[in-house]
Amino acid sequence: MQPNTLLDAILDEAGISHAGLAAHVNQAGRARGLALRYEHTAVARWLKGQRPRGQVPDLICEVLARRLRRPVTLDDIGLGVPGEPSAPHGTSLSGFVERATALWRSDEQQRPHILGAPAVTGTPAVMPVWEWENPPEDVDVSRGGRHRVTHADIEMLRAARTHYEQMYRKAGGIATRTRIVGFLNAEAAPLLRGSYTDETGRQLHRATGGLVAVAGICAYDSDAHGLAQRYFHQALRLAKASGDRGLGAYVIALLVNQSLFMRQYRQAVAFAEAALRAAGKHITPALACDLYAMQAKAYAHLGDGTTALSCIRRAEQAAERIRRGYEPDETGYVQPGLVNVQVAEALLSLGELAAAAAHAAAAVDNPAHDRGRVHRLAMLSTIELRQGNTDKAVATAVQMAEQARGMESQRLRDRLRAVREHLVRSGCAGTSAAAELIDGALRVPL
Repeated sequence: MQPNTLLDAILDEAGISHAGLAAHVNQAGRARGLALRYEHTAVARWLKGQRPRGQVPDLICEVLARRLRRPVTLDDIGLGVPGEPSAPHGTSLSGFVERATALWRSDEQQRPHILGAPAVTGTPAVMPVWEWENPPEDVDVSRGGRHRVTHADIEMLRAARTHYEQMYRKAGGIATRTRIVGFLNAEAAPLLRGSYTDETGRQLHRATGGLVAVAGICAYDSDAHGLAQRYFHQALRLAKASGDRGLGAYVIALLVNQSLFMRQYRQAVAFAEAALRAAGKHITPALACDLYAMQAKAYAHLGDGTTALSCIRRAEQAAERIRRGYEPDETGYVQPGLVNVQVAEALLSLGELAAAAAHAAAAVDNPAHDRGRVHRLAMLSTIELRQGNTDKAVATAVQMAEQARGMESQRLRDRLRAVREHLVRSGCAGTSAAAELIDGALRVPL
């Protein structure tokens, strides 16, 4: 079940509590001769995605329409009948905007059923990628609203994306997420509902898509995987509306990374293939490099060493073609050394320790932003321990723990815990001091 963010948002707009809605539905039911005894717990289940039975969805519409003094449809409350056509706005770009902004609103209000939702798998996970890759395209994304969107508005969104990405790299996704979600609600949502031509609308959807992708990264970094996935799917829809294939491929790279984390290796391979195929000439060397490197990791985990090595070669060839200044802002994360650490991870999975160590050392020798450096040092320390180089592994782990200070990130904590476990398991002299340093970092609550 997916949380019903539309119902959540419209209840908030109407100013009705869970208990209040239950009482109003019971009362409306009595007028139809129904003996209903709903309580606030039932409303909580509806918000988590459970569909009310019988006439209850219509009663909810009736209650909300009376309260808001406007017509309210089943699609407006996220209860359109499965398998039946939606109202025209439900499948349109404007309908998507209302669903997207409802999610942002629920996230900002920290609704538990949103934050704790699991990631979807199977068809619901694949369909947004398929829809991005295939027709129909958006012929006209213009819109008539109260506020006219200007070039300055779009520049503000672009500047915000850069700002929050830098904050994420320095402070982590947990600290950054509340800020970026607040910005989406306060600034981006009114602009999407504003007035703009098709040309301006394409730029607006592209700029918003870049921001929403960073919100997804922050949710992923906070261990809110269902929420992260929904943000990535939103960013993919916004990328389609913008007509920018390269942006869509970047968003799919984020889905590939999440698939790897969730150990869905075949899905990671398929998504990467979709990005490379659909973006075609619009894919930049930096993004191609990252997609091939992640495919290498997926194939290595699947035990297909031959294909993994082939992907490593493609990643290295793409890395040689990267030209700074010719890449979009989104691919700035593909810094020198990134392909090395990705390849090191793939080679480690294949048991190629010497080659993995060489790539991990090369990654650490290259400058990286704060967050990337923690990951590189963690990988190098792990490999050094596997090789029996305890002294080097301890020194590297100490550097990693010190570099991670001040960052609020579940993914970095995962790295710290994994390195600590490897240190303790080795039982070698000198590892206890490094383990204690990591323990100190992990004691600070996020």
